[in-house]
Amino acid sequence: MTDFAHHLAALVGARICHDLISPIGAIGNGVELVSLELRPKPEDMALLSDSAAAANAKLRFFRIAFGTAAPDQSTSRSEVVPILRDLYRSGRITLDWQSPPDLPRGEVKLAFLMLLCLEQAIPTGGSVTLRKDDAGWQATASSPRLRHDASLWSFLSDPMPARMVDAAQVQFPLAGLTLAALSRQATVDVGLNSLSVSF
Repeated sequence: MTDFAHHLAALVGARICHDLISPIGAIGNGVELVSLELRPKPEDMALLSDSAAAANAKLRFFRIAFGTAAPDQSTSRSEVVPILRDLYRSGRITLDWQSPPDLPRGEVKLAFLMLLCLEQAIPTGGSVTLRKDDAGWQATASSPRLRHDASLWSFLSDPMPARMVDAAQVQFPLAGLTLAALSRQATVDVGLNSLSVSF
């Protein structure tokens, strides 16, 4: 394993752990509250249920985004939509996923990585649309407080530059590497309140 690949693997591990700490911590808090009650309160049980669903959704999402994708492997829309619904159920981002019923796993992996990239552009919340048609993928993030860091988006065309990223940004070089593996190129268009990526 090269130093670059080793570093990316470490960043992915750190990213997964960071994102799971909150829902798993909430599960622990819920269990503690329930253990103190002879008759658990509905709100305590709701905390447990919601936190478990959030942790489960993150794990299912990361399994695709950061996992391997064999050339002959496919993922159905009926599998993707519940993952995204659970992931964004109570968050600051609304998501609209539009795709054919079945997709190559590699394309879903790339779309999930792009979704993580788009989240960086709308840190205070907004809406994201991912649409797949015959022309390819179109992913758009919209927010009145859009943030565009050109140096991060440059990883899509040059995933192995001299500088490195931290765990919160690991999706950018991974998306660039996945684009290259699928022989794709990405075009980024930035507007006043929206950022779109075609790939």
